[in-house]
Amino acid sequence: MFNAIGKPIPRYDGLGHVTGRTIYVSDVTMPGTLTCKVLRCPYYRARIVSLDVTQAKRMPGVYGVITREDVPYNRFAMVPDNHVLAEEITRYRGQPVAAVAAVSKEAALDALAKIKVEYEELEPVFDPEKAMEPDAPQIRPEGNVHLFDGTSPVRRVRRGDIEKGFAEADVIVEGRYTTPCEEHAPLECCSTLAYVDESGKLVLYSKTQGVYFVMGDLANVFQLPMNKLKFIGNTIGGSFGSGNSVATDHIAGLLALKTGKPVRYTLTRAEEMMFTTISTPWIFKIKDGVRRDGKITARHVEVIHDCGAFTELGLYAAEKNANLVAGANLIENLAVDTHMVFTNKLPSGSRRGFGVNVGQFAEQVQLDRDARAVGISPMAIRFINAFHEDDISHVGNRLRAVSTIETLQGVADLAGISLEEQYRTMSSKEVEK
Repeated sequence: MFNAIGKPIPRYDGLGHVTGRTIYVSDVTMPGTLTCKVLRCPYYRARIVSLDVTQAKRMPGVYGVITREDVPYNRFAMVPDNHVLAEEITRYRGQPVAAVAAVSKEAALDALAKIKVEYEELEPVFDPEKAMEPDAPQIRPEGNVHLFDGTSPVRRVRRGDIEKGFAEADVIVEGRYTTPCEEHAPLECCSTLAYVDESGKLVLYSKTQGVYFVMGDLANVFQLPMNKLKFIGNTIGGSFGSGNSVATDHIAGLLALKTGKPVRYTLTRAEEMMFTTISTPWIFKIKDGVRRDGKITARHVEVIHDCGAFTELGLYAAEKNANLVAGANLIENLAVDTHMVFTNKLPSGSRRGFGVNVGQFAEQVQLDRDARAVGISPMAIRFINAFHEDDISHVGNRLRAVSTIETLQGVADLAGISLEEQYRTMSSKEVEK
């Protein structure tokens, strides 16, 4: 490994990128390819009173128009609750309502302008804490809070006796931390080229970063067996997690099946920024019991994950967060209560350690506050509470190859922080603590 670490290694695909020879989905061409454009709901929450695509179908150059009635199975995503095309109630601004395939962008946009939609605008909910209130507008038929295992509105982690731990503390420290929405903003916008090949297979040239992550999901949407679906994952011009969610594959594929012709669906920059999945907001409320010597005797964490309009990857993020939000600290008395809440924001997708990094931000800031509250250094409190080899994690896993203390020592060296001798000589491999 020392042949590579700390040395400049040329990227295997770097020459193609800088010379312009790299082939992206948008570079793949086929004769007679149609252009797809999508009509999106202009409201954050609305009821579709009527939808008429009759005139759009008659427009010159139009080969196909689809609504929810044309989708074999109108659900997709890891938790299949997202709608390919909007049903009676739309749940976020920009949700796809109908799609057109035409001979050109101009023809497709002209057809979209002929689609008649009557909406009844409904009151949206953007604040997840308000969404949890009993009298909040109900965003989804089953309610605004996800039920874990179909029964509980809270994902719980428990260890020890939390009340006993707080009673043993000298100081109680409380903090509230929030994170915002984040858009990935990759250089390449989401894009798909779909066609039915000579053997009857639906072929998708896709910008997805997880071909096998979405292939089975979309086979369900198309109601096709896997052997009738072929995904080709091209070079990705940036994704950072956004490519784990479906943005164009399903609609391009449906129109290719309907028209029998190749269909390209590429998002504009505005669509990419405004209507794809995002890293959605989180709220963390942490209450710590801390002894004067810096030992955390108890911790209670309440987590509210604003999942947006649909589950998408939010449940996966919430589960990861619940398991890891307490950090690399041995806390004998711990309670974590995680809520996953639906609002009228964009659906929650993946982005760079989603579900984990946000929780570590909150937990690390809380550690600094704990240290100040008992008058010790921020480095000291991390050494005092650090995991060691063979400790049991907060969710019952025995920890192997632990290096928390060694990492802290390396950070101190890089930051020019002078450590006390007891921390300088400490090891994660110690049995006695």
